[in-house]
Amino acid sequence: MPANTQKPSMGVLNLQRGEKRFNLSRYPAAEALSYFVKHYWIVSWESRDEEPFLQHVVPNPCVNLVVEPGKTLIYAPSTQKFTYPIYGQGLVFGVKFKPGGFYPFLKHPISSLINRPLEVSGILDTSGLKLEEKILSLSDEQAMAAVMDKLLLSKLPLQDEQVLQINRIIDYIAEEKDLSKVDAVCEHFQIHIRKLQRLFDQYVGISPKWVIRLYRLQNAAEMIDRRTLIDLSQLGMELGYHDQSHFIRDFKAVVGYTPDEYRRIVCNSEIL
Repeated sequence: MPANTQKPSMGVLNLQRGEKRFNLSRYPAAEALSYFVKHYWIVSWESRDEEPFLQHVVPNPCVNLVVEPGKTLIYAPSTQKFTYPIYGQGLVFGVKFKPGGFYPFLKHPISSLINRPLEVSGILDTSGLKLEEKILSLSDEQAMAAVMDKLLLSKLPLQDEQVLQINRIIDYIAEEKDLSKVDAVCEHFQIHIRKLQRLFDQYVGISPKWVIRLYRLQNAAEMIDRRTLIDLSQLGMELGYHDQSHFIRDFKAVVGYTPDEYRRIVCNSEIL
């Protein structure tokens, strides 16, 4: 079960700089879990810096089960940038469920978890503390993944065809770079907007409008990561923003910086 170390989608901002501070790897879940689980992810670091390094992560439409000392919880998708301080030595293990993939385990609307993380004991036959002991005591990453496989397989739900539908819709949103309207999604999939909104509330936890926005702004951040000399006005137009102020406002709401501020950060990190 080899690790996948490629840059994850909807993920780490300015990864070029972050990779100098931590190691990020991903592992596939057991085949029977692949309908529900996108992958396992592991972040480890050993820093001698006196000041913590702040790593920023763009939100995504996935539920994550995060195993870390004293803070093992299940998190719903967020609509805001997440910042994690990296200092000393540490390791975090995570389960990234596919969009909609956690609903068959929970059997309650994912929107009920927004800003209300769930204890792992609500889903698995173990507590957060015991899960930390089982996983974080191991030195082999594949062994960590095997432990999580066993726990999730013991609670394996029936496959729900709505999970496939959700992922088809979100894949379409991700691939259509200039998509900006929920109506276009409804037309493509021949689904009423209210039904689509209910589906996302139940299975994803955030609205289809937010998912469109998140993917567009993630695309913008990744393009700035790759091409610091990019014309930001043109970038906004390419992503479907005909109003530059709207693009700047949305980018800052999700990424935490204006496009120009983020570009300067990327430029500075290339010099470091």
